[in-house]
Amino acid sequence: MASQMSQQYAFRSQKQLDLVGGTPSYDHLEGFQTPEETARTYQHSPDGKLFAYAVPTGVRIVAAEDGGVIQELTLPNVVELGFSPKATFLSTWERPVRLEDGPQHKNLRIFSVATGEEVFAITQKSQEGWNLQYTASESHAIRISGSEVQVFNPADWAKGVIDKLKVEGCTSVTLSPGLNPHIAVFVAEKKGAPAVIRIYGLLTLSSPPTSQKTFYKSDRATIKWNALGTQVLVLTQTEVDKTNKSYYGETGLYLLSAAGNFDCRVTLDKEGPISDFAWSPNSKEFGVVYGYMPAKAVLFDQRVRVLHDFGSSPINFISFNPQGRLILLAGFGNLAGKVDLYDRRSLTRVCTLDAPNTSWCEWSPDGKFILTATLSPRLRVDNGIKVWHCTGPLVHVHMIEELYQASWRPIPVDDCPPFGQNMPVAPVPSASALEHATSKPPPSKPAGAYRPPGARGLAAPSIFKREDEGGVPHRSSNGMSTPPRGYTRSPVPGSNPNGNSDYNGKGGRNGRKPHVPGAPTSPPPGDGGEKRGKQKRKKKDGREAENGASKAAPPSQVSANGTPVVRPATPVDNTSAIIPVTESASLDPIAKKVRNLNKKIKAIEELKEKTRRGERLEATQLKKMDTEAEIKRELEGLMLASAAIVPATA
Repeated sequence: MASQMSQQYAFRSQKQLDLVGGTPSYDHLEGFQTPEETARTYQHSPDGKLFAYAVPTGVRIVAAEDGGVIQELTLPNVVELGFSPKATFLSTWERPVRLEDGPQHKNLRIFSVATGEEVFAITQKSQEGWNLQYTASESHAIRISGSEVQVFNPADWAKGVIDKLKVEGCTSVTLSPGLNPHIAVFVAEKKGAPAVIRIYGLLTLSSPPTSQKTFYKSDRATIKWNALGTQVLVLTQTEVDKTNKSYYGETGLYLLSAAGNFDCRVTLDKEGPISDFAWSPNSKEFGVVYGYMPAKAVLFDQRVRVLHDFGSSPINFISFNPQGRLILLAGFGNLAGKVDLYDRRSLTRVCTLDAPNTSWCEWSPDGKFILTATLSPRLRVDNGIKVWHCTGPLVHVHMIEELYQASWRPIPVDDCPPFGQNMPVAPVPSASALEHATSKPPPSKPAGAYRPPGARGLAAPSIFKREDEGGVPHRSSNGMSTPPRGYTRSPVPGSNPNGNSDYNGKGGRNGRKPHVPGAPTSPPPGDGGEKRGKQKRKKKDGREAENGASKAAPPSQVSANGTPVVRPATPVDNTSAIIPVTESASLDPIAKKVRNLNKKIKAIEELKEKTRRGERLEATQLKKMDTEAEIKRELEGLMLASAAIVPATA
């Protein structure tokens, strides 16, 4: 039961391998002896009862609850470990080497956990997908070898391959969970032939596939079965996007049923790559994160009907907790590390976490805690583990130099306490979390993008805003990330940069160089250039003289006999200059202060709008919002003062 299996997490760094207890103590597991050598890898058994790790001298298997050693295998150079579903067998993988006597190096070995004896060995060159895949009952195990899917009987490894399926060009195979196992075989697109995914019953490999689907634009695929093994999601991806819209290639998502009664493409309403997808533990719905940033997250049912749209935000990761009650949406990698948690029942946001530089994120078996870790070599600074409660608080911090691996101890969902109808109460944070909160420097105000002086203090145009902030939707334009302009920065020599029909390709309109505003004009080179310039200046001076004479002419009236009567013009004083009256010069000090206070109130209203959209504000912005009442009182006092001054001056 849950009381017999304590919550733990394990970690491996350059200098240390350890097992740490969970809430509330987070202490080192007393019975576990930390190895002096640098560990190369570790692995928990699926039921969480065993823990195996590899050091340069061999492999040790210990009991996860008390740390006692169960088996010690003398196997140098092991770099990968894997348990069977019931922890009956332990698989090890070494890098293949060429032996002197000629036979191939059998670098994939399988040992009995109970006796420590080797029961099977085979050659496996590729490290990707190196381990055998077992059924839940361990009645069968499969592996892919070239164009063959080989089936073994773990109860009698000496028989070797007991069944096989030959599929030309197959690149990957995935075994389904559940009591009625199936295998999904993927064949990549090659030489104009489309890619294909085929599903076979494991016990009837000689029969035709129960379901299959063909599609183009697929060099590789990621296959995920639901927990019941009745449906499978297939993410297809190409190495190169021929339309030049994406650096990472084109993606597509398909849903197939194992029985063959349903298959379709998952239609997505936003252009861009598929960042992540995941099944819910109830096997009846799945979530997809897709589209150019800010990406969209949508929840679908098993018939690909939209259940809920979470909107657009900078995310690329989705995960359900083991009970299926909470949904985690986050932006890791090159994104800021914002994590949003949603309640599946109400589809409302529970809380928002700030976990920057996260390399690994995992739910605890009881679904109440989240482990985030910053790992090397992804990042070599600020390596460590943080444990968060599902309601938002940071409850534990463990900083570790050169951290390579971190994970929760797996516990079957049935052995965990139920999640409950209401959200659980957060425990008291550990001492390390309290110390981290006090030592954390105040967040610095981001400098943001440069804005010219004339645009400061104004709202950004919608074309420069993110889509989730009210900006215009993303529209692809031949792979360009910037919106199209009405001009080109570098026109092709001889072409018309402005679209004018009289452009002759000699540097300007009708052979003239374009005039730069503010620069002195100069006549075109040539023998007659100076004469033409003088003639133009004479004509211009003549026109200006006529205009000046007409402007200086005094107003005339007609006398009684018809002769005009000319009156002397009023002399004009040219020594006095006209001083433009600016807005600041026309306002008195009280009006200036009122204007500044109105600007502050407007800025606070914009911050309120951001809060309503669910954006995370800085501490300085929150402090600014707290001054709203004080600003309004001051503004009201100034308005009363100005109203009292106006009658007095009148």
